[in-house]
Formats: sequence, structure tokens, C-alpha cells
Amino acid sequence: MDLVGLSLPLLLVFWQWTTTTGAAVTYWTYTGSVGQSKWAEYFPDCGGKAQSPVDVATVQTQYDPSLGPLTPLGYSQHGNKPFSLYNNGHTVVVPLPGWMGLGGLPWQFTAVQMHLHWGNGAPEAGGSEHTINGQSSAAELHVVHYNSELYPNMSVAMTQQDGLAVLGVLIETGEEANQAFWNILNYLGRIRHAGQSVSIPAFDVQSLLPSDLGRYYRYNGSLTTPPCFQSVLWTLFTETVKISHTQLMKLETVLYASKEEADRVVMQDNYRTPQPLNDRTILSSFPLESVKVYTAGEITAIVIGALCGCVGLAVIVRFIVKTIRTKEPGKELKQDVALNTTSEPGKKEDPVPSSV
Repeated sequence: MDLVGLSLPLLLVFWQWTTTTGAAVTYWTYTGSVGQSKWAEYFPDCGGKAQSPVDVATVQTQYDPSLGPLTPLGYSQHGNKPFSLYNNGHTVVVPLPGWMGLGGLPWQFTAVQMHLHWGNGAPEAGGSEHTINGQSSAAELHVVHYNSELYPNMSVAMTQQDGLAVLGVLIETGEEANQAFWNILNYLGRIRHAGQSVSIPAFDVQSLLPSDLGRYYRYNGSLTTPPCFQSVLWTLFTETVKISHTQLMKLETVLYASKEEADRVVMQDNYRTPQPLNDRTILSSFPLESVKVYTAGEITAIVIGALCGCVGLAVIVRFIVKTIRTKEPGKELKQDVALNTTSEPGKKEDPVPSSV
């Protein structure tokens, strides 16, 4: 099927789900009366036991040697047809052509779209949905795929337990601009309000991904927005990508979640907080030893041990110095005698005759 032709209507269904209570229609938001803390009241799956995102506690992950590198299919073959860029009121979305897919998974998955999550620009504020050992990143990129081997389309697949596969890429800030992300960020000003879309030049989607696609975490989870269907096989790469501070600021300040200019609501903090892992296991494609990360307790123990060691060393040095001084009480006097001097107070020395 031609996913490009169906992409925008499908995205409206996928990202702007509503629920009807009596005659009222409820639209979800990230904060407020229909914010994420209330999602489960209107969208029951949002209260499930396998929700996303999650915090990845690296020491609790389980190495699975069967997890090999992922293979993006057609990501770099964007063709001549332009992409679309869409503001759906919750994020910025790029629908992807149907020839793009993902290899290295149990089934064949076809790309559907990609989108971003970010914060508000405040110091120490997060923006990513997934966290690593409790630490969030500045933003997060998601590339969504559906199981085209088992299901005819996205709308069917998203309700099935094995229906979706999403790539998660954590984004940090650096000094240099990431040229690949300008393919999206340069056009945000043309879709400032919810519901607006624009055609943009096609580009290499793989250039947005980290270079190492073989090191990642894998777990079963859900969509991170309503309806929160628990149908996603998540892959979260360990390698982050970097964008400049200017690029992040553009992402955090240009878009509005509202449709009307007079009703402007800046689109910020469009991320869901980590959900309970419950009885799920997070797998890693690499041995834990290769990325040793200390817990807060271990770091505290190391610091205390180092301080105790320094104190102990100081005590030993002081004891040695004191012992040496005790054993050689006349050392200074002997040195004075050797120089024909004395340290006794008040005693004058005879002058030494000078040569004429």
C-alpha cells in the first residue's frame, strides 16, 4: 500500500486521539485537566503494566547475545519526492515513505513516521522521554514502524502486541550544529500552529541516527501518548546524537500547540515521564562490563573510602615525622658544633683573625 498518500490522515488518527464522554469530546494534553496524570481515566491502556517510556537502570539490564545490529532499509534512499512536515499540536511529525523499513528484528517492519520530544529550555530541565540511570537528555527522536509482515496497515498493527517497533534516539547539546537536523528545524517557522503542514526537500533519514546501531537497550512497551497501546518493541540506542544549543532553542520556542494566533500556547515539555517497569526486563545488546556505571551508593562508598584513605595516610606521615624528631633531639646542636657555632643563647663567639 502507498503509505505516503495515507500518511497525514493516518497521523491525525495516530496522534490526536479523542474520547467522548456523553456529548463532550476530550482532547489530551501533557499538563492540566487532561494531562498525563489523567490519561488513564480517558484512555484505559495508559494505566497498563507495560507502559513507556521507562528509566533504564543499566546495572539491572540483561545481556542478550542474540541481539544484533539493526539495519535501516532505504533510509538513505529518499528519492525525488518531497517529504511533509506536520504540526499536530503535540509534536512535529515527518511521515516516511513506505519503502523505508527496518531489518534485524523478528519480522519485517515498515517505516511510518518520525517525531521529536523536548523540554522548555530551563537549566537542568529534561526533554527526553526515556532516561538512563535517572538522567534525562535534552530531547528524543522516535522513528515509528509497523509490522508489515503480519498486519496490513498501521491502524491495525498498533492495537496488536507485536504490531509496532520504535527506535529511540537520545539527543544532547553540543557546540556544533548538527547539519542533518537542519532538514527539519529550518522549516519549523512555516508550521508554527497546530494543523499546519509544509513540503520539505527529502533527505537522508539515517543521518539523524547515531553511527553505532549495534549497542542498544530493548524492551516491550507502549506508545508514549494516548491511546498508549502496549504494542511497541522499543529499541533505545546507547549512543546519543548532538545538536547545538541554537538548534535546541529553535525546537523549544518556535512551535505552538494552539491553532489560532490569538490563542498561542508554546509547544514545550511534550514528553511523558518514565513509567513503572513492573515485571519487565530490559535487554542489552552488549555485556554490562563494557559500560560500567556506578550507582549513587557505590559512588558514595568510593568517596568515603578515598577520604578515609587520605586521613589515614596523613596520620601515618605525622607519626613517622614525630618519631624521627624524638630519636634525634641533638641533631641541630651537632650541626652547629660542626660549623664551630653554638645554638646556646647569649654566648658570643671569638672573632676569627682576618688575613692581611
